[in-house]
Formats: sequence, structure tokens, C-alpha cells
Amino acid sequence: MPRTSRIQGLRDLSVEARREAVAEAAGVTSASIAAFDPANGLGIELADHMIENVAGILGVPLGIATNFVVNGADVLVPMATEEASVVAAASNAAKIARIRGGFSTSSTATVMQAQVQIVGVADPEAGRVRLLEARDELIALADAQDPKLVEFGGGVRDIAVRVVRSRAGTYVVAHLQVDVRDAMGANAVNTMAEAIAERAAEIAGGNSLLRILTNKADLRLSRARAVFDAEALGGAGVVDDIIHAAALAEADPYRAATHNKGIMNGISAVVLATGNDTRAVEAGAHSHAVSAAGLYTSLSRFEKDADGNVAASIEVPMPVGLVGGATKIHPAARAAITLLGVGTAAELAEIITAVGLAQNFAAVRALATEGIQRGHMSLHARNIASTVGATPREVPAVAARLIADKAVRADHAERILAELRQGR
Repeated sequence: MPRTSRIQGLRDLSVEARREAVAEAAGVTSASIAAFDPANGLGIELADHMIENVAGILGVPLGIATNFVVNGADVLVPMATEEASVVAAASNAAKIARIRGGFSTSSTATVMQAQVQIVGVADPEAGRVRLLEARDELIALADAQDPKLVEFGGGVRDIAVRVVRSRAGTYVVAHLQVDVRDAMGANAVNTMAEAIAERAAEIAGGNSLLRILTNKADLRLSRARAVFDAEALGGAGVVDDIIHAAALAEADPYRAATHNKGIMNGISAVVLATGNDTRAVEAGAHSHAVSAAGLYTSLSRFEKDADGNVAASIEVPMPVGLVGGATKIHPAARAAITLLGVGTAAELAEIITAVGLAQNFAAVRALATEGIQRGHMSLHARNIASTVGATPREVPAVAARLIADKAVRADHAERILAELRQGR
């Protein structure tokens, strides 16, 4: 069976049957994603080796987003999130995008940066130049820390030096720019920064202080774009409203914060599912959302193309990897990578970016048409029904009443559940 991201009736299957259907559609064995079952996933003994003072394991729902076509290939996307409607919204947006070919993506090189802060330099501008003169020496010293990375084609690509003036003093800050290949890269660049710090300080004429990567990963960017068909959206009026809604996020930081949160709903869910560092990705994305003029703005751009469709695009830092950390240790994360079928960190980053754009489009479309609550509330109502003790058989009836009464609240759900049980 050819690999496909279109699975009819997936939501109507049992969880076990969904896993079977997903494995078949992705062209992988059921055993390779068996870790999606909590019984086969992260155990307490393994968890005890991952962090300190382990007392338990927190489960997060993992869903599969369907309908994605990325660079011409169908992709089933694992998403780990507690928020209702995220997986469904991304899948629906991907379904509309595939009408006109799905998502096209690209990336820069997988370059991460580490900073070495040097204090007490009497002539900081001259110190900056002295460090640049010593570029080859410092690069050789840094590369010697990770010969395996260099062997695989990575290593230091350049050194940049800045003079940073603060209220506490003036610092010379050296940036190691390192191609980390298929790793996220934090450990590699931190080790290199530690190794060159003393020599860099000596050359600059000061003392080294901080030696740490920056999560402003603006040399490691991923991009995605898609065209959303005007007819499928409901016509020119809907397109115009979507453009207006997105334009407010470009111009207004208050709207941009929520707009970008919607993007991260998609991005963070895939980052988490694959065992990558959600905080690093989120920090990089939000810092990237600050324009050259200092305005916090939208990470995405929505335009009307020549045919009247919505042309959406996004560019974000995406420091994710396939080697090291939880990506290799966590059984469910390994299963997620297998399901995605990616072979490089760049491929993973681009799929994640496409999911962020899909999630963003779904939210903006909902806001510009029916409002965000209509779709969200149907799932939220089911959650409320469960929290007040409704059984799986009772949940649909309680949720339907909550929505019909336009009162999706726990106290109302308790009354409905009591009435339902009395009527038996």
C-alpha cells in the first residue's frame, strides 16, 4: 500500500484500531509504533535515568494529524498535546492545503551558536578585532572538542564578535557558529564554548564569564508555505476576512501574542512528540517574532495570490534533532520519528514548521468565520463531561446538552448527568 496521510474514519476507530490504521498508512510495522501504547512506552526505570528525583510519569495525549502533504510526500504527524481541537484543526487545514499541492518547505544549514562573554576589556572595539584576527586558531581549538561531528561534515563554520553595552558594563561577546548536523546541538556548542573561553579572553584582554548557547537560533531557520483554495474556504469574502485577521497580528503585539501561540500549538506538539526541547524552540520562535524595529509581530504572513486564494508562509528558528537526548531515549519519541519517516534533522524541522503554519491557518480561519469557540467547545464539552464522572457511554449525551444549552460548565454538567441517570 502506498504511503498516505488520508485515512477515512480514523476518529471513529478504537485507539488500538487507529494505531493499526496509522501504521498501515505510513508503511511501517505495528511493532514500530507500539510505544504509543503507555504499556510499552516510557517506564519508571528509564524515567529515573532521565531527570532527578523521579516520582512518576506524566502522560500527555498523543494524536495523529492526517492529510499532510509536505514537498509532495504524504506525512502522518504525531502531536503530543493536552489541548482539545489542535490535532483536528491541523488535519483540517492540511486537507484544504492539499487541494493545491500541500506544503512546500526549505531550510538554512543546521547552525547553532554559542556565546562567550568577556568582561573587563579596556579597549573592547580593538578586542573585538583581535578575536576576529584569531578566527582560525579559535575554530581549530573548538573543532578539536568534537572530531566526530567534524567527521560527519559538521563543526565550526565561523566566529562573529559583538560589543554589547549594558547598564553594568561593556562586554566583548564571541559567537561560535557551529553546524551541528542532525543534533539539536546544545551539548556540542556548549562544550566548544567552554574550550575556547580562556584563550578568547586572553586574546581580547579580559576575563571570560558566560559560556553558553543562545536559543535565538536565527542561523537555523525553517520555512513553509501553502496555498489555501478560495472556493474551499467559502469564497472571496472569507479570504478577505482571513487576510484582515492575519494583518492585525502583524501590526498589533496584543494580537500577535495569541496568533503566535496558535502557531506554537502545532509546533510544540510535534516537538514534544519527537522528544525535542519545546522550551528551546519556543524561545527561539518568540525572539524571532521581534522585528528589526523592535515590534513583536506575527511569525506568519497571509496574502492573497493572483488567483484570489490565501497564500500563507512562515519562517521560524527550528533547533530540533534526531540524535541525543530524549529523542533517542524515550520509546514513544523513537516511534514518532519512525512514523514520520524522516532521515535528517532538517526534514523534521520542515515538517514541524508546516504543522505550525497549518495550525495557524486553522485558527485564523475559525476566528474570521464561525469564531474559535464553536469547534473548540464540542471537544471541551466532552472533557467537562468526563471530569464530572460521565462514563464513555454517557459523555456524548452530556456534551450535546452542554452545547445545546450554551453552558459548558462543570456545575451544569453535573445537573445534566444526574438527570440522565434518573431518567434511566
